[in-house]
Amino acid sequence: MNYWLIKTEPGTWSWDDQVKKGVEHWDGVRNYQASNNMKAMKVGDRCFFYHSVNEKRIVGIVEVVKEYYPDHTDPAGRFGMVDVKAVEPMPRPVTLAEIKADERLAELPLIRQSRLSVMPIDPESWRIICEMGGLAQ
Repeated sequence: MNYWLIKTEPGTWSWDDQVKKGVEHWDGVRNYQASNNMKAMKVGDRCFFYHSVNEKRIVGIVEVVKEYYPDHTDPAGRFGMVDVKAVEPMPRPVTLAEIKADERLAELPLIRQSRLSVMPIDPESWRIICEMGGLAQ
């Protein structure tokens, strides 16, 4: 299993929206690096669900349930999407400030490439962040 972080603006698509919908496609990604990360996702991979903009915090975990396929919102047909389902909320959301303050997480793309909307998370960082949020992994 691989681990990822996917960002969303909570005013556009929030954790609550994801939970209500259950399974939903992750569309609208228009950055080639983020798109390539989505192409690498496999069914069963887990993703941190990150609220961007004003919140800047990880609020839940989703699982990839359908691998990369064409994004119906891209008229040019260059980009794709994956489907994810809500797995569980973070008992305690983990903020970007907390992540930046932990030197063990200094190499995360979330810190080094802050504008990237879909990024890999290494297994050790996944474990650390889960512990920070009150999840045993």
